[in-house]
Amino acid sequence: MPDASVNNDLLARHRAVLPSWMPLYYHDPIELVAGSGRRVTDAAGRTYLDFFGGVLTNMLGYDVAEVREAVERQLRTGIVHTSTLYLIRQQVELAEKIAARSGIRDARVFFTNSGSEANEAALLFATNTRRSNQVLAVRNGYHGRTFGAMAVTGTRSWSASSLSPLQVAWLHFGDRLRGAYAGLPDADHIEAAVADLREVLATQVGGDVAALIAEPIQGVGGFVIPPDGLFAAVREVLDETGILFISDEVQTGWGRTGTHFWGYQAHGVVPDLLTFAKGVGNGLALAGVVGRAEVMEGVPGISFSTFGGNPVAAAAGNAVFDYLSRHDLQANAERVGSLLLDGLRSGLRDQPHVAEVRGRGLMIGVELVRPGGTVPDPAAAGVALEACRRDGLLVGRGGLYGNVLRIGPPLTLTEAEAREGLAILLDACRYRSDGGTPDR
Repeated sequence: MPDASVNNDLLARHRAVLPSWMPLYYHDPIELVAGSGRRVTDAAGRTYLDFFGGVLTNMLGYDVAEVREAVERQLRTGIVHTSTLYLIRQQVELAEKIAARSGIRDARVFFTNSGSEANEAALLFATNTRRSNQVLAVRNGYHGRTFGAMAVTGTRSWSASSLSPLQVAWLHFGDRLRGAYAGLPDADHIEAAVADLREVLATQVGGDVAALIAEPIQGVGGFVIPPDGLFAAVREVLDETGILFISDEVQTGWGRTGTHFWGYQAHGVVPDLLTFAKGVGNGLALAGVVGRAEVMEGVPGISFSTFGGNPVAAAAGNAVFDYLSRHDLQANAERVGSLLLDGLRSGLRDQPHVAEVRGRGLMIGVELVRPGGTVPDPAAAGVALEACRRDGLLVGRGGLYGNVLRIGPPLTLTEAEAREGLAILLDACRYRSDGGTPDR
C-alpha cells in the first residue's frame, strides 16, 4: 500500500489544479481506493465502516454483485452511450418502475445526471407551466450548486452568487431547536407554517407563483425534520391558486426514511413533481424528475439529455431498484435506523453539548452546541468527525452552522455494523466537562 508521503503528494497535486472552494474532509484528507459491503479502504491500507456512503449515494454499499454484473452486461454490448435521440431499453424499463412507485397520477420521467440538474429541470417544468418565475423555497434548504438550484438554496454558505433567474420568497420550515417555531407542539408548528405561507403570499409576491420546492427532510441542512402533515396543510393553501409542489427527494427517497418509500408520504400529500438522484445509481451518475404529465410536458421547445439515463447508468439503476425491492431495504432502514437512533438518544442524553439527536430511518443528525444552550459549536463537530475517523468510522457534517454530524449509512447496514458504529459515535460525542477532546 502507498505510504503517507504518496497521499501528501496527491493532496498537493489536488490543491494545485482544483479550486479552493471544494472542501476536503479531515485534517489529513484520505483517498479511498477499495470498498466492499459497508466498508472502504484508504490508500494507506486503513479500513473504515462507512456511515456516509458518498453523501448518501452508495445506497447498497460497495462492490454489489448484482449492480456490477448489470453494468458489465451492458458494457459487453459495446453500447455505453447513445443519447435520448434513440430508444434506450434500460431507460424505459427504469422509468416504468419509478413512475409506478412515485404515487403520481399519469406520471412521466425525465432522466438527468445529478440532483442539481434534476431540480433545474423541475423548476423549468413548473415555471413554464405556470408562466411565472416566482418560486417559494424554504430557509435552510439545499437544492444544488447550479444557477437555478442555487437560487432556491436557503443557506448562505452554499449560495455562491446573489444573481438569480428566479424571484424567490422564503418560508420557515421544521427547525424545532431555534428560530420562529422553536419548541412549538406539532399542531401549533403546522398552524404557524400555514400562517407564514399566507403572509408571504400576501406580501412578497405579485401575481401567479410557479411552485414551492422543499425537501421532506433537509439534508445538507442537518437532517431537520418538520412535523408530519405539514406539507398537506401547506398544499391546501397552494391549491387555492394552483401553485405547484416540488418534493426534492434527492436524499430522502428510495426508502431511506424507513417509514415510507418517499419522504413526502409522511405528509399525506402527493407532489406535482418529484426529483430523485444519489442512491438510485449507487455511485453511477443517475438522477431525474417524475411528475404529472401535464406539468412535465410544459416545455415549449425541443429538449433532450445527452447523458441522462444513458444505457450504463440506467442498467445500474434497474439493478439497484430491483435489489432494493427484493431485499426490502426500506424495512431494514427502519429497523437498523431505530437501533442507531435509540442508542444515540439514550447514550447522549446527559451530554450538555448535544442539543438534539434527530432522524428517521437511516437519516440521522446529532447537533452539537456549547453546553447550556443552543449556540452552535462547529468546532465540536469537527473534533467528533476526526474522532470517528480515527476510530474507523466515516460520517458526514452539515447543518446551517456546520455543527451537525450527518449519519446516512447504506441501506444494507447490518445490526452488528450498526452497533459497531454506534459505539464509535458515542465515544466521539462524549466530552469532558472542561470542553476538551472526547474521553478515551
